[in-house]
Amino acid sequence: MFYKNARIYCSDFRFHMGAFEVRDGVFGEVLPEDVPADAIDLQGATVIPGLIDVHNHGNSGADFSDGDYEGLKKMAKYLAESGITSFAPASMTLPYDVLEKAFATAKQLRDEAPEGHARLMGIQMEGPYFSEKKKGAQNGAYLKAPDFEGFKKLYDGCDGLVRIVDIAPELPGAAEFVEKAKDLCTVSVAHTDAAYDDAKMAFDKGATHLTHLYNGMPGIHHRAPGVIPAAVEADGVRAEIISDGMHIHPSAVRLAFTMFGGERMILVSDALRCCGMPDGEYELGGQPVFLAGGVAKLADGTLAGSATNLFDCMKNAMKFGIREEDAIRAATYNPACSLGAQDKIGSIAPGKYADFIVCDSDYTIKAIYLGGKN
Repeated sequence: MFYKNARIYCSDFRFHMGAFEVRDGVFGEVLPEDVPADAIDLQGATVIPGLIDVHNHGNSGADFSDGDYEGLKKMAKYLAESGITSFAPASMTLPYDVLEKAFATAKQLRDEAPEGHARLMGIQMEGPYFSEKKKGAQNGAYLKAPDFEGFKKLYDGCDGLVRIVDIAPELPGAAEFVEKAKDLCTVSVAHTDAAYDDAKMAFDKGATHLTHLYNGMPGIHHRAPGVIPAAVEADGVRAEIISDGMHIHPSAVRLAFTMFGGERMILVSDALRCCGMPDGEYELGGQPVFLAGGVAKLADGTLAGSATNLFDCMKNAMKFGIREEDAIRAATYNPACSLGAQDKIGSIAPGKYADFIVCDSDYTIKAIYLGGKN
């Protein structure tokens, strides 16, 4: 099937007017020279790849760390209906046996791949190797030092589905952990009070990711630069940012894209189970979370994750002044790279899954396709 007369966000990270083909669930020709007469006319609509959220805890009352398969399916269904066609659910700082159960549900969803649900393309293991000082909404009772053997057991138990593992580089054993884990998945610096030298060490050893930039780390100081300048200077490091309008001021979002460039930024939701739900009390990693007016906080007022999905975060980024092309790349191709899945998802290119969104010019969704099916 061919689609024509579309404003297509192509694999060169630019828009082109033209046509594209979907064949057997994957993209065929893009901008073909000859378009069949029976091609579907999209009447100038904007077409972008399906979004990819690599940091998502939950929605619709469900949380990945619950270890409940039906809850994870509910999450994946909501995401698919919101334009997020692939995701990597994020765990919390919890005991290994709880994580093992949750990771098993991820493997089951990956293997069963129910139709109409977002593709599970990995797991982000957020914790327990974090700093007490910067734990944020993570449960301090379960924090521990980097433990490669424990991590490897979890990794093997879910068939290598952990695609991002988070670590505070100032902790004892962090250097050795990064050196070993980098050969298995993306290593991310997160929930850390690291000084510049410790952060630089982690990036020199092979960490290539920064979890929710600005949050859970020291701010930039001209005499104590900390994590962020170390990440900017390390060319291969990509940085997540939560563009929900609550976690980060719009000017700081613009600053992040200026520092890292559109090719290194990743938009994430960091959404909690309260995403898509009414105000009230919820739970996160064994702690109560209170949602009021779209803001989720712990009982002590600590800002928790967000109640916003990635599609809305992408639109927010555009409203904040991020170039349209950069905001889309940060929600599609760049996260695919962090999962090591850029050959399957993240752009409209021949041979990749035909996951795409048809939008109006203001990014109102008109149709969502997963594997070429609406």
